[in-house]
Amino acid sequence: MLILAAIVAIFIYGMIAAMLGTILPDLSDRFKLTPSQNGTIAFAQALGLIIASLCAGPLLDNEGKKLGIVLGLSLIAIVLFLLPRAPGYRSLLWLLFLLGAGGGIMVTGANALASDVGEAHRATALNLANLFFGLGALATPFIAANLFGRKSVLLCYTIASLTVVTVVIEALTKMPGPNGSGRFVFADATPVLGRPVLFLLGLFVFLYITCEVGIWNWLPRHLIAQGIPESRALNILSLGFALGMLIGRGGILPVLIRVPAITVTLAGSVAMAATTFLVLRARNSATAWVLVFLAGISMAPVFPTTLAIVGDAFPRMTSTAIGFVITCGWTGLAVSSRIIGVIAGGDPTRLKKALLVIPCSAVLMVGLDLVIKSMLR
Repeated sequence: MLILAAIVAIFIYGMIAAMLGTILPDLSDRFKLTPSQNGTIAFAQALGLIIASLCAGPLLDNEGKKLGIVLGLSLIAIVLFLLPRAPGYRSLLWLLFLLGAGGGIMVTGANALASDVGEAHRATALNLANLFFGLGALATPFIAANLFGRKSVLLCYTIASLTVVTVVIEALTKMPGPNGSGRFVFADATPVLGRPVLFLLGLFVFLYITCEVGIWNWLPRHLIAQGIPESRALNILSLGFALGMLIGRGGILPVLIRVPAITVTLAGSVAMAATTFLVLRARNSATAWVLVFLAGISMAPVFPTTLAIVGDAFPRMTSTAIGFVITCGWTGLAVSSRIIGVIAGGDPTRLKKALLVIPCSAVLMVGLDLVIKSMLR
């Protein structure tokens, strides 16, 4: 039942993760937003994710996962009901900040809950739970492109309603409370969280989130700027990238039984560097779909498997360690969003150059993975 609770929460977060990129073309036309302003909106969401994730770890260790998951989901539902009524750019910034805050609390709690299954099955459980992230992320752009068209209002209300149902499920699920050994204690934080490997894992996730969320947030706008129709661009995001992540996380489950987690993240990083670079070179929708699909498969196991490595390395204050690493990831989103927005400026066609930040980050991940691998031996 705990895995089911983690799955439905992560499914909702998958829908949220793909949402900004899905509604950004509509918002840009409605409020006359430039790519630079798009970057500021993504930065606001990332800032909410950073602050919430940093605070969520100690909260979860001291009060239990249920409080964090229910709190995060409730905040997400409220924001999604308000988002269609946003009167302008400034209100969008505040709402996306709050959406990020809700997502940061909830995704940290859900992954910490999945991590509780134990060391022997931690990587498998986290990849299984995050498989449904791919399903949720597939659903959002697919629904938007094929059912609602450009009606972002209907999309917001639909996901908000599903989030309310999920709040009820989480509230009714029995979850273990905090245990004494796992509680966050400031006096013990330095020896537990002061290990260099935690900061390297944090930097690794910083680079990874730059790549993954960079695709979610910017790919449709980039493809539209290259002359691909909006509905087709959203389907490439959904039936390409999201479907690739969904299949990749399902396919990696039996592999993780035999292959070390660090080897899986290394192979994924190499494949990410190649596929994301080629995505930006694609000149037509068919080629873009194939390459985006392969990029999704490449990225699929990296994030949950890295969290499994964190869980194995930090049996005490696990939620705090996971929260710290996830916070580093959202920091990557904030930094990269600003960089991409500044490089693109007011010209959407410049996104092709700006998004080179993604494959460059993947190359750095390869080298970092090798360092982490040597430290964990």
